[in-house]
Amino acid sequence: MTYSVYVLRCADGSLYTGIARDLAARIALHNRGAGAKYTRGRGPLVLVWKRGRQAPRAARQLERAIKALPRCDKERLIAGDLALWRRLRRAAITPPASIAQATPSRARRVTSNPPRP
Repeated sequence: MTYSVYVLRCADGSLYTGIARDLAARIALHNRGAGAKYTRGRGPLVLVWKRGRQAPRAARQLERAIKALPRCDKERLIAGDLALWRRLRRAAITPPASIAQATPSRARRVTSNPPRP
């Protein structure tokens, strides 16, 4: 199962960032006023940026990272700044805790030295 990360431009000029499994259905939901509370009454909404095929965890992390960007950086992303996208993706996507705490601690060699008194 993959998600799309997207940015919508509202009629008032504000930007909304979200994630969706079915992007077309989600945008239709926003435009009907049944999507996110923020987008209600701000239509019509226009899709201005998207990136598909994101794993669920990665999509949530990217959504949070994009929402945290200042507006000027969001506009750069929309304009197609690939360096910003790569930097954002690299910074936002972290490995799961089980991988981050990988084997170095488990790989310690066990010695047979008795404990000191």
